[in-house]
Amino acid sequence: MDPLSVVLFGGTGFIGSHLAARLSGHDVDVVAVTRHETHAMHLMPLPGVDIVEADLRDDGALRRLVQGHAAVINLVGVLYSHRGTPYGPEFRQAHVDFPRRLVAACAAGGVKRYLHMSALGADPHGPSMYQRSKGDGEIAARSLAQVAATIFRPSVVFGPEDNFLNLFARLQKHYPVLPLACAKARFQPVYVGDVAEAFVRALLDHHTAGQLYELAGPQVYTLDELAHLAGRYSGHERRVLALPDGLARLEAAFFELLPGTPMISRDNLDSMKVDNVVDAATRVLTAEALGIKLTALEAVAPQYLSPTGRIDVLRERAGR
Repeated sequence: MDPLSVVLFGGTGFIGSHLAARLSGHDVDVVAVTRHETHAMHLMPLPGVDIVEADLRDDGALRRLVQGHAAVINLVGVLYSHRGTPYGPEFRQAHVDFPRRLVAACAAGGVKRYLHMSALGADPHGPSMYQRSKGDGEIAARSLAQVAATIFRPSVVFGPEDNFLNLFARLQKHYPVLPLACAKARFQPVYVGDVAEAFVRALLDHHTAGQLYELAGPQVYTLDELAHLAGRYSGHERRVLALPDGLARLEAAFFELLPGTPMISRDNLDSMKVDNVVDAATRVLTAEALGIKLTALEAVAPQYLSPTGRIDVLRERAGR
């Protein structure tokens, strides 16, 4: 029997790197598409993973890339966009237009499976541009009947090299007090390995085609609780100062004026108006429906947030 082959978009990032490794471990052939080959150097040692450099703005290139493969996996996403109605151009391009073009390429190339990364809280009518664009992205993912989309909505994802707990740890290392917007916003963080495993299990089970899964961890935390844990595990726990909403929006607007991706934006604050947790009353499918035993944050975060843990992570990546 020929090995299963997939095309992976967004495979060079935090979640994508873990997913590529997990797929490789299941003897799935992976074509990891990137705009710059140098961004994918860490994937090259993985058996069965080929790196392909391509212009994702070229519809013809997309069709050629996906043709002949069993499935396409799309992890492409951004956390910040300039403002717009109902969302800004960066959100539109990455979260809505790209999935629509990719599904069209799948249909043209005879690819019947499409696995799509959305986000917990995705809603075309949500309070933030990010949530609205993710909601419309799900509609785009399901826009063609001949391509069966499996959609995943993870909560915030933690794990080695995340930009969530690691950010809180770095800030508390350098500052005596941590000012925090939306301190009582609720999250249900999910381990990156569990997210990767959910994609793999769904890929290998054709019964998951057309389904939607919400991926969240075993426990709910407020944002200030997560900040405290990150500081404690890294050995630099500081006082957390909850910011009033008005001051938080002023701070976020200031960060948006600085060069590069802002540490926090007004749209991030809008997203946190809705708790980032699975609502048990909706009876949605979750990771447990895929047979995944969820990993507790407390079982993993201390290992990579502590100074010695970071060294261990680097050694593991270097194969030592």
